[in-house]
Amino acid sequence: MRKIILGLFLLLFLATPALAELNVVATLPWIGSLAQTLGGDKITVTTLLKPNHDPHLVEAKPSMILAGRKADLIMYNGLDLEIGYLPLILESARNPRILPGQPGNFDCSRFVQAIDKPTAVDRGLGDVHPLGNPHYHFSPSNIKQVAAGMTDTLAAMDSANADYYRQNFKAFSTKFAQKEKEWQTLGLQGKRFVAYHKLFEYLAPGFGLAFVGYIEPKPGIPPSAAHVEGLIKGMRDNKPNGILTTNYYGKKESESIGEKSGVKVILLPGDVGSMAGTDDWFAFMDTVLTALK
Repeated sequence: MRKIILGLFLLLFLATPALAELNVVATLPWIGSLAQTLGGDKITVTTLLKPNHDPHLVEAKPSMILAGRKADLIMYNGLDLEIGYLPLILESARNPRILPGQPGNFDCSRFVQAIDKPTAVDRGLGDVHPLGNPHYHFSPSNIKQVAAGMTDTLAAMDSANADYYRQNFKAFSTKFAQKEKEWQTLGLQGKRFVAYHKLFEYLAPGFGLAFVGYIEPKPGIPPSAAHVEGLIKGMRDNKPNGILTTNYYGKKESESIGEKSGVKVILLPGDVGSMAGTDDWFAFMDTVLTALK
């Protein structure tokens, strides 16, 4: 009798369909965090880059290709930010689900309004991005559009849980509206900053601040002594509110110029998780904007 009961139990277990989670691969931490917020316990998320990786300097690794091979859905920043490694992952993974044009290939930049699109592409202009500035995760309006697009994609790929994803997006939108009101009371309008790299430009139109200089004379080009000298002189004369940089990008150079110019260096998180207390996109933006204040 005991064997019969055990056998029936096994038959019922095997006949019950497994609850399959969508296997999502995200290139950047902010993308993985946003996907997890919207997907909850219906998805598993693998993020390829660590929070303090410079996204411009990444090479494909075997572990990334393996993650791509297992993915139902790959989500990436786009605007050529991942141009150095993502094409190799897509080709080598041999996973038709995530190839461009397929439902499992999610380019977040399709939902954003890019800025700083060059009128001409010339290597003499530095490390320019032909499709526009790719660092739009500093833009609340763009992130809300990305979140809406993510929700639609998750709901389409997993229709049985579509209502769950849409409820999560509704909760996200409610919190977004609350945070937007808080952020607009911080009084950032009119503040002026120098930055090491063109990483923070999406903050300007959203919060009324301005960038009055860059330590890099051109994106990706190290500053010359003459450029630094001129920049320091201008900062002494005009006293911007701060020099913006990150842990992984120009910290040493920014601190040196800050010391010589008398302008405070403001260290900002470059992505979700790159500083304590930035575990999701809302906390990331709270940290950025509070530091600017």
